[in-house]
Amino acid sequence: MLLFLISCFSVILVSKSFFRPFGTWKRDMRMQAIPWFLGEVSRFLISWSARSKAARGFLHFLTSSLKKNGNGKAENVMVEGLEGEEYTLLDLPDLALECILERLSPFQLCSMAAVCTSLSERCSSDHLWEKHMKQKWGRLVGNAAYQQWQCYIASRNRAKLQESKRGKGLLGYFSIFSDKMWNRSRENEIVTEQRNSLPVDSVKAWYLAIETGKFRFPAQVYNRENGQVGFMLSCYDAELSYDSSTDTFIARYSAPGRRPTIEDNIKWNRIRAPAVDIPAHVLHVSDCLHDLKPGDHIEVQWRRNRDFPYGWWYGVVGHLESCTGQESHCQCHLNDSVVLEFKQYAPSSRWRQTIVNRRDHREVGNGADGFYGGIRKLCNENEISTWKSLWPTSTLE
Repeated sequence: MLLFLISCFSVILVSKSFFRPFGTWKRDMRMQAIPWFLGEVSRFLISWSARSKAARGFLHFLTSSLKKNGNGKAENVMVEGLEGEEYTLLDLPDLALECILERLSPFQLCSMAAVCTSLSERCSSDHLWEKHMKQKWGRLVGNAAYQQWQCYIASRNRAKLQESKRGKGLLGYFSIFSDKMWNRSRENEIVTEQRNSLPVDSVKAWYLAIETGKFRFPAQVYNRENGQVGFMLSCYDAELSYDSSTDTFIARYSAPGRRPTIEDNIKWNRIRAPAVDIPAHVLHVSDCLHDLKPGDHIEVQWRRNRDFPYGWWYGVVGHLESCTGQESHCQCHLNDSVVLEFKQYAPSSRWRQTIVNRRDHREVGNGADGFYGGIRKLCNENEISTWKSLWPTSTLE
């Protein structure tokens, strides 16, 4: 019962004491003073659990604040206990402290990590940040983003190694010798900073790299270039960076022989992780052709010419011209020809439909109408509803 109360009150009270918008987390990583009125709550609980040392340690922590002194070292402002003891947050049982940390937001964890070395290590644990990574970025960050992050880490490690080798020349040794002779205090500070530095391959590092916009990750954007008519109900590959000040994204679309196209202020509902783990120039091998029937929702690869990357375009499987469209008499699913229909276009538009062969479908098309590639059958209702929510307000020509 006591452990339950400790966990509940610690989550509620500590969370409130660290609350601040995450967009300003870099401005001040210090702990915020806990409101004075928490002392009233503490005294009430102390009267109930006066004989519990763990409870007293936690409750006295609630009435203390955690500060930093001018040297950057953590300094706890203690409150004397009922029997003269002094307690801090680190005096809590491991389970109770873990319950607190698991319920803190990313900004609150960063604030906690700035208090002292011990809390820095605890608040940077991968298992704490994996939950936040999944909650905020899990829908957008796929296998391609993870692979690119691994490449990003490797490049940073190589750069550090090269920098280290350059510093080992005669001038580098002289510089190191001078530092040791004339600036030992600075040397101690550097050691401390290195000890507290964040591992580049940690989940926290990945989360913060995305959050701060330092790491661009591959994803796909619906209705690119602010819903330009030529891209309605399509989804194109891009490299995205997050802008925490506006809670939107900036996209870079690449094209051969051209400067990348930049689009900003992209909202969350227009972004998804890549539907399949293949580069944008590679033909998707369709595995659903034999199952397609009228009414099925699909995405099909399309590109203007063979030098450009594919985009994914939303459509449905239609009826053959020879079919009446009545479900009880329809035999379209038995025919080798499959009609792909794009109902956002007017019936008279040349983009309204195309026909592919279900037995031997590869890229088909020409320089005038573009080239159609692989096909995905959509079985997920969330995917289908997302496409429908982006439907144009008027029929396209």
